[in-house]
Amino acid sequence: MNVIETEIPGLFILEPRVFRDSRGYFYESFSQRDFDEKIRPIQFVQDNESMSTYGVMRGLHYQKMPYSQSKLVRCTKGTVLDVAVDVRHGSPTFGKHVAVVLSDENKRQFFIPRGFAHGFSVLTDVAVFQYKCDNFYHPESEGGICLTDPDLEIDWRIPAASAILSEKDLTYKALKDSSIDFRYEDKLY
Repeated sequence: MNVIETEIPGLFILEPRVFRDSRGYFYESFSQRDFDEKIRPIQFVQDNESMSTYGVMRGLHYQKMPYSQSKLVRCTKGTVLDVAVDVRHGSPTFGKHVAVVLSDENKRQFFIPRGFAHGFSVLTDVAVFQYKCDNFYHPESEGGICLTDPDLEIDWRIPAASAILSEKDLTYKALKDSSIDFRYEDKLY
């Protein structure tokens, strides 16, 4: 596994070693040992999967304390633009984001620690999105930021007329108007 550091410390892109031959391909999609050595020790407790069509935008979601989650995300069919936004008050990168194209072709994964809001847009006809979480989902702990917050300057690569958002995602406020309880100095895991 090749680990690529991003411009925001703590966010990592993971590229697996893919072995191809006339039969197809094989790769190790996750190794606890490698992850603990190359990223940090973690215990994932829940795997999730979603299927979406072109133009769907999901996010920018996070779980409030004490149920915050780190995520290891990937796209197993199609292509998505995956985005993580730093929402840790006091962080030198507060409000900044990293965007990564994840696809069934590049097989990249994106590690997003606690203290970040997460979302993605679907760039192909269909996308199957999978992710591991290090904490269980608690519906009462849901939080979010407006996907189209102009201060975040995210290019979702979807024309506004084609964007499909859930009713819930349409209710989220801009980052500056949100009451997020993450602090940069807190150890979040």
